[in-house]
Amino acid sequence: MGTPDFAVPALDALVEAGHDVVAAYSQPPRAGGRRGKALTPSPVHARAEELGIDVRTPLSFRKEPEAIAAFAALEADVAVVAAYGLILPQALLDAPRHGCLNIHGSLLPRWRGAAPIQRAILAGDDETGVGIMQMEAGLDTGPVRLEERIPIGAQDSSGTISHRLSLLGAKLMVRVLDDIARYPPQPQAAEGVTYAAKVDKSEARIDWSVGARQVDRHVRAFNPAPGAWFEHAGERIKVLTAHIQSSSENPGDIHYRTTPGLVLDAQLAIGCGDGAIRPDTVQRAGRGVMTVTELLRGFPVPPGTRL
Repeated sequence: MGTPDFAVPALDALVEAGHDVVAAYSQPPRAGGRRGKALTPSPVHARAEELGIDVRTPLSFRKEPEAIAAFAALEADVAVVAAYGLILPQALLDAPRHGCLNIHGSLLPRWRGAAPIQRAILAGDDETGVGIMQMEAGLDTGPVRLEERIPIGAQDSSGTISHRLSLLGAKLMVRVLDDIARYPPQPQAAEGVTYAAKVDKSEARIDWSVGARQVDRHVRAFNPAPGAWFEHAGERIKVLTAHIQSSSENPGDIHYRTTPGLVLDAQLAIGCGDGAIRPDTVQRAGRGVMTVTELLRGFPVPPGTRL
């Protein structure tokens, strides 16, 4: 049971390990393309069809009781869940013999919820991880059978962390399923609970009044989606990668006074509440990814501009 790219390695790992995948559940195909006309199946949907697995795409289990009955009729030993995106009622959680096991991209109980990877980067966490959680009715409150940690590097984005955790989570899930009795569910700690709220596109707008270090985290947390952005000349510019700019007077010093949002030089260094940031790769609306040098050739943002 999964929808985005994050869940595909788990599906592949289950098949490669010899498990009998009786069905794949994914969110329904969505409108794709620039005109939004063609319906596009999710990555899990597409991969399951390639593997010859029956795909089911209910809109909601709560509104479609027949979908719960059809799920129970599979008589599955276990349901593997990874970024599925639908709420699973208790009747569904109880249907498989071993319940539902979720691949969750954080070190629970830190960052329960929809966007654990983005929130970990925004908060400046030094590490994160992935766990195999026994699902229950609460929001990511279930006991954890197995987890593993990874560091969050200075250049890591949500995209790079998600890729690493998806592969690691798939490997951990296979380990648990190989000998489920060896990994009994362990209750989560009562302390250190945080919630990773779903990302709203509006919060991806860059606030230049915060420090350059926080702007850097902002850019990395929202890469690849929805993309950190600022506006200039009535156009939204996404910043996909950037780096903190040292002081020209004191190289190596990243803490110095600037004017937030002020373009400082001809290479698009931008002042922040503390220090400055320099975008490296950007994207204009309807265009491909480009370097800042390529952007400035046809879209001038002169020094002294206030963003």
